Parts: sequence; C-alpha cells; structure tokens
Amino acid sequence: MASTRAVALNRLAVALDLSERDAIVGMARSLVGHCGIVKLGLEAFTAHGPALVREVAALGMPVFLDLKLHDIPNTVERAARNAGALGAAMVTVHAAGGEAMLRAAVAGVRAGARNREEPPVVLAVTVLTSLDDAALERLGVPGGAAGRVRAWAELAQRAGCGGVVCSPLEAAALRAERGPGFLLVTPGIRPAGGDAADQRRVATPAAAVAAGADILVVGRSITAAADPVAAAEAIVAELCAS
Repeated sequence: MASTRAVALNRLAVALDLSERDAIVGMARSLVGHCGIVKLGLEAFTAHGPALVREVAALGMPVFLDLKLHDIPNTVERAARNAGALGAAMVTVHAAGGEAMLRAAVAGVRAGARNREEPPVVLAVTVLTSLDDAALERLGVPGGAAGRVRAWAELAQRAGCGGVVCSPLEAAALRAERGPGFLLVTPGIRPAGGDAADQRRVATPAAAVAAGADILVVGRSITAAADPVAAAEAIVAELCAS
C-alpha cells in the first residue's frame, strides 16, 4: 500500500553530519517541508553544542539528537536530563550500557523534558551498521549481528525505551517480536544504486519500510548530493510509491 506524502515525510530523517554551523543550519532550513526529522550527531554537537540543537529545533522540525550516551547510570541520567531540556524529539543511548543505564536515560529525559506530557523518545542503539558478523566476532561479541540486535532490542523495550536503532536487515524480525508502537529507526539506507560507503548492513528505502522500519536515517545520499532537496524528494517519492 502506497504511503501518503505526509507519512513518507515523517519517515525520513536526514543526518546533518557536518561541522560548519552555517552549513548545518542552512541545510536544515532548506529541508523544511522535504523531510520529517533532522538528525544532529557527534560531529555537529561537538562543534557547536546545545545552542545548535536549540537553533535547529526552532526551525520547526523534530530534532533527533544522536549522542549515543554510554556511561554509568548516574552520568547517563544527568546527561539525558540535559538533552531532554534542549527540545530534541529523540535521544540515543547505547543498548550495551545495560538495563540500569537504559532506565536511567528514560528517567533523565522525562525529568528534563520541556513538555512532561511528551518527553523525548529514548532510542537504544543496537549494533552499528558499520559492523557485520565478522567484525563482531573479532570484538568477541557472540551471536552475530542479528542475534545481538534482537537481544538488545528486548532489553531496551523492557527498560522502557521507545525504540531502537537497528539496520534494515533486522527490522522484520524486530517488528514481529517487539510489536507495533516500538520505533524501529534504521540507518544504512541507500537509494537503489547508491554507494554503501562505510556501511555494511544496508537496504533501499522501500525495502526498509517493507521490513517494518518506522524512520529511515539518510545522510550523505542527501547532504552530499548536488541538489540535496531533490535527493530528499526522490526518496520521499520512492516511499510514496512503495
């Protein structure tokens, strides 16, 4: 069943993995109405900090603050409280931090949220899409990517997280196991014929949605395009047709 434009827009999160403030804000401003979410990660945050999050949020699009918090529960709770106060719609933590840390993150964003009725969603990062089974084996992590993602998704849901970040290759299994309402956010999205670059577990936008993904994170395919708005619209069109 084809998606409406509104649904397709809300599925598309553009990763503004840039360092220059003017480039980040300019890109975000140009994408208003052409995607549903903008993601700010470590590169942008370490260059410009909380002020950038507030500035981008003021443009009117939800901000996905991708800091991948991973520390002792007390530290993560305090950091999550600060993140919640910035106006971000979603905040990431590492599932590998354990259940107590995940619960602390959820408590932190709720305590710091501007709107206590709608606090930011805590997303637990499972296995980075740059890692495959061979890489995990070298790290001494058992079970392969699929097994580890499923185990950490179960942990994240039990701890009260609103969803997980996973590759599109695990989305179908997680949707079946975790049920509706648990957000599946998938990076590693490449338009048909696109370069996988440093990603290992990838899929096209249409394939990711068919597998059960809720939000698709797309970075360089849009931000490095000659015409980023046209690139974003091409993905929206693909989602509308799928």
